[in-house]
Amino acid sequence: MQNLRNIANQAVDDVNAILKSKFTKEQEEQVAAIIEKAVIKALLEGQHRAVDAALKHTETEQDIAHKIANSIRRKNDLLIANLSSLR
Repeated sequence: MQNLRNIANQAVDDVNAILKSKFTKEQEEQVAAIIEKAVIKALLEGQHRAVDAALKHTETEQDIAHKIANSIRRKNDLLIANLSSLR
């Protein structure tokens, strides 16, 4: 989960580098939180697409697809729980 925070902080640094006046520390924290939320939403959207793709198989493959989808959902739940605890 720390990697997401690092990605958000790097994005803040990149944005700060192109601004004429730098963010205050409070603004930096707020922008990092906004970017982190956007990254999380993007990750979850990707995982939802993976679940949808796993479920679009023939009946003979459905058992494996459901197992994969359930695994992805469990990891989503774990990700959300871990990210919520970081706040």
